[in-house]
This record gives sequence, structure tokens and C-alpha cells, in this order.
Amino acid sequence: MPVIPSPVDGIELRYDVAGDGPPLVLLHGSVLSRAIWRGLGYLAPLAEQHTVIRVDLRGHGSSEKPHDPAAYTQAVFVADLLAVLEAEGIGRTAVMGYSLGARIALTAALELPGRITRLVSLGGSASPQQRQIDSVFFPGVIDTVASEGMEAFCAGQGLGPEVTERRARATRTAFLSADHQAVAALLAATDATPGVPDEVLEACTVPALWMAGTEDHPRFEDSRRAAGLMPDAEFVPLPGRDHGATLYPPDEILAEVLPFLA
Repeated sequence: MPVIPSPVDGIELRYDVAGDGPPLVLLHGSVLSRAIWRGLGYLAPLAEQHTVIRVDLRGHGSSEKPHDPAAYTQAVFVADLLAVLEAEGIGRTAVMGYSLGARIALTAALELPGRITRLVSLGGSASPQQRQIDSVFFPGVIDTVASEGMEAFCAGQGLGPEVTERRARATRTAFLSADHQAVAALLAATDATPGVPDEVLEACTVPALWMAGTEDHPRFEDSRRAAGLMPDAEFVPLPGRDHGATLYPPDEILAEVLPFLA
């Protein structure tokens, strides 16, 4: 697995590469890792047509985990992404992200339009993130994680020790492996993320596919609105899915993503 230093603060960033074809970077959501793309069934079909780069975002997976909220701004995440592209000699790439990863992918498309060929946003948002963290997870999540740790984070989402369903147990296991101080710093930084001005979205010519669950509020409304503002964007609803269920099962998403990327 390649390891590179962040150009911002030198922390170690880890990622992996699979497949062959036009490059595609996959960016996971908060408190997850690059493993979701294989575990949920995305890696194999995408790698048949693309060179897939799965990144462990800073604070996640096997990348280093700083405890300062200033280490988790959108500008820092995009600098990390650019460092991965430079390390792999990639000039232009498509980017697909879920939740936090979707926001990073959007920011990259806005700031580096010459480097991003296509954008796929899954459960993403261009709106201000103040108080959205509580909607996505549960009220008071930042203070809970900071003071009580990841077991309390799981409990707040109904993922206590009693869960038996396979995907729920896998999610719980992934959450419990996280560094709670890094997670608290990440969530605090996310909560402070400002919205993207309408005129900036209207000026972005990167082709974009926005998808969100019909039960994922406010991300459903945010995604639909952002797609409506961008000149070359499409919004596709995912019936019956909430935020946590955005990515699974993958078939409905891949049926839209594969031809869009092609």
C-alpha cells in the first residue's frame, strides 16, 4: 500500500490502486475507510473499467489521525487528494465520494476543474454544515464522541452490542476501531464548513451525478438543489434509503454511475 506525506502537515496518507483504465478516485464518508468500497461491492465492477484509487482520508483507516480540527478543513483534504494524484502521476481523474467524501469531491471539482473529469456525489451536500452533523448522526454527537468515545457514538445510532444484522455489526466494528479524538476533531471541523455560494455552483462545468436517498434529510434536498444549480449535472433519487443506507445495495447506484463515468 503506498504511503505519502501530506503536503500540508506531513502526516502519512495511505491509499491503494486496482484495475486498469481511466482513473477514478473513491472517497469514503466520516468514520469509515477505503474498505467500504470493496466490502459493499463497488471495487470489482469499477476496477473492470477504471484504475481505481481508494484513499484512506486523514483521520481514518490506516492514514494518520491528527486531533486538531484545523487538520480537517476542505482545503486540507483537497491538498491531500492532489498529493495522491501527483504521487501516481495522474493528471485528470473522475472522483466519486460518499457523504464527507462527496463534499471533498465537490470541493476538488470547484477548485481544480482542470484535474477533475467527472464528479459523483453520493449523499452529499453543498450547503452549510452547521448543525447538519446532528441530523446525520444524532443530537450532541460531537460532545458525546469527545467525552464518551466510540461506544457512545455507536449507541447513539442504535449500533450497540446487541445488534446482530451483518452490515450493522460490520459498521459497529468499523466505528469502534476509530480514534475518538480524531473523530471529534473531524466532526467539529465539518460542522464549521460553510456552504458553497450558488454562483460558484452555477459556474462549475464539471459533469456531475448527484444521488441521495429519499429518506436522507437534509442531504436529499441539498443534493437535488445543488444538481439543479450546476449546468451539467443530474440528480437521481434513491427510493427508501436514509443516509446510512446510501451505498447499499450497490446495484442501483452502479447502474447509474458506470454509464455516467463511461
